[in-house]
Amino acid sequence: MNSPMFNELLDLACGALLLTAAATLWRHNLVAIVRLTAAQAIALAAVAVLVATPDMNGALYGLAAVIVAINAILLPAALRRRVLVRSAVSPLFNVAASMLVVVLLTLLSYAVSRPMIRTAPAETATVIPLALAVVFIGFFAVITRRPAISQTLGFLALVHGTVATALLVTASAGIATMTLSLDLLVWVWLRTIDRRAEFDGDADPDTLRQLHD
Repeated sequence: MNSPMFNELLDLACGALLLTAAATLWRHNLVAIVRLTAAQAIALAAVAVLVATPDMNGALYGLAAVIVAINAILLPAALRRRVLVRSAVSPLFNVAASMLVVVLLTLLSYAVSRPMIRTAPAETATVIPLALAVVFIGFFAVITRRPAISQTLGFLALVHGTVATALLVTASAGIATMTLSLDLLVWVWLRTIDRRAEFDGDADPDTLRQLHD
């Protein structure tokens, strides 16, 4: 693969990561956000494939397959079973404010990623800020969205951004262990949500608090 084509494809994959993260803040329907999160996982798998291609790194190709299987298929399927078709997010910020935050977080990622860019391979250095911005956006979603299932989706975006950043900086197959560990954490959190729903009678804690008041 020649360098210009590699750079264009990597820019496209990382751009898709960032756009899907921003779109999850734009949409309020949980089913739509689950689909966007699955699409984001496919973009992450594409990043892994592209990083693996110059050296034909079989371990990273395997990591891409794991990301598709778990993050793009299994976890979204588990999340879809836990949301209603019309379930909506209750954000603390409106869409306009959220999009402004996305812009500011992206600018912040360019500022704080300079040390990583200096140590990263030249082929991947320029797109590291895009992956890091996904981490910030995912964290923003976790702290500003309700109910718990939407926070889980924000955490998945944070996971995707973290894995993408690590891939771009190190191009190491050791990231597979980190990916599986974070996915396991998401699965445990989903089981916790299930148990909380059973205890509360399928009601969200915020809703119960409002009824009590």
